[in-house]
Amino acid sequence: MVVDCWREEPCTVLHVVGDLDVAGAPRLRAELEQALSAAGPPNLVVDLTEVPFCDSVGLGVLVAAYNMIQNMNGRMILVVAPGMIRHLLTITHLDRHFETSDSLNAARAALGSAA
Repeated sequence: MVVDCWREEPCTVLHVVGDLDVAGAPRLRAELEQALSAAGPPNLVVDLTEVPFCDSVGLGVLVAAYNMIQNMNGRMILVVAPGMIRHLLTITHLDRHFETSDSLNAARAALGSAA
């Protein structure tokens, strides 16, 4: 798994490539923790459009990040394409909690309009 992270006002973007599973989840967790260590309420965009698979460990990392961001009065938007990740969020009813977007540009715009 590869995670690229950059700051792009008004948010931090994490672009994830590869399986979000027991092997890849620690990498994403480390990047999320670093992004959340910045001052102020976090605004994160997590681009999962190039993640073909996610297991329970990967889902746990996303849920933990969601909870931390909620406690910090921040916002996190998951960018998901049609496929496994969107289906996983739907069958676990996490689509009712996570804010999602179809594109990186739409997610950045949504955070920008809230600023």
